[in-house]
Amino acid sequence: MKPDVTAFFDEATNTVSYVVVDPGSLAAAVVDSVLDFDYASGRTGTASADRVIAHIRAKGLRVEWILETHVHADHLSAAPYIQERLGGRIGIGEKITVVQNTFGKVFNEGTEFQRDGSQFDRLFRHGDQFGIGALEGRVLHTPGHTPACLTYVIGDAAFVGDTLFMPDFGTARCDFPGGSAEMLYDSIQKILALPDETRIFVGHDYKAPGRNDFAWETTVAEEKTRNVHIGGSRSAAEFVALREARDRTLDMPKLIIPSLQVNMRAGRMPPPDEDGGTYLKVPVDKL
Repeated sequence: MKPDVTAFFDEATNTVSYVVVDPGSLAAAVVDSVLDFDYASGRTGTASADRVIAHIRAKGLRVEWILETHVHADHLSAAPYIQERLGGRIGIGEKITVVQNTFGKVFNEGTEFQRDGSQFDRLFRHGDQFGIGALEGRVLHTPGHTPACLTYVIGDAAFVGDTLFMPDFGTARCDFPGGSAEMLYDSIQKILALPDETRIFVGHDYKAPGRNDFAWETTVAEEKTRNVHIGGSRSAAEFVALREARDRTLDMPKLIIPSLQVNMRAGRMPPPDEDGGTYLKVPVDKL
């Protein structure tokens, strides 16, 4: 089946969120939502999420799932905000527990921070299936960027998060804790094994050199032939060397510190402090 897909691009974080709809029942899923965050002032905003909510309400859609492809390091998730207003279950990969254990230590979260993924409504495993109305979805575990990365294959569409970008931009970085260029190569092969006509929806776009517009939809066939990092007959060894060399040149994402603390909690802020205020920690010389 062919889901209807509407994209919402957040230029502040170069993130693409999606509303995926079963046209026969108007059941829907939201993929990789964004909560606005101004680091300098420490203030959150909901303009990006409100655009998604307004679209869903205007179309009379029923939200069944709020899906995260992974624990994002470049934006905060609006999953709880959307859930409070529209319902739906929040899902992520079962390896969220690995991410929670790693960053629970980095941010010195203590024993009150649960590291079992219980902040989410559903922890998906590779091969799991789920429904959006009459649409059938299945889950591919595609680690490499992070240990918990998933690709959601829904009808003829695959939502790959940060695993693949547009063919002229390449692939995701692998230098975060738990990342691996070898694993990313293997994960990409799972995606490229899908039918050539499968629509690929990427999680970010940064305008590759020479391209004037942002873009987020491609196909398996285009990724196979044109992806500048993985296309053609590039071997695993060649890819790993290219990916690791590129990663050594990259700065950390601007919002990595707040994003990880919030997103490993399914988009919720840390519990209030003794004075009733909410605070995010800045680890020094640990990331």
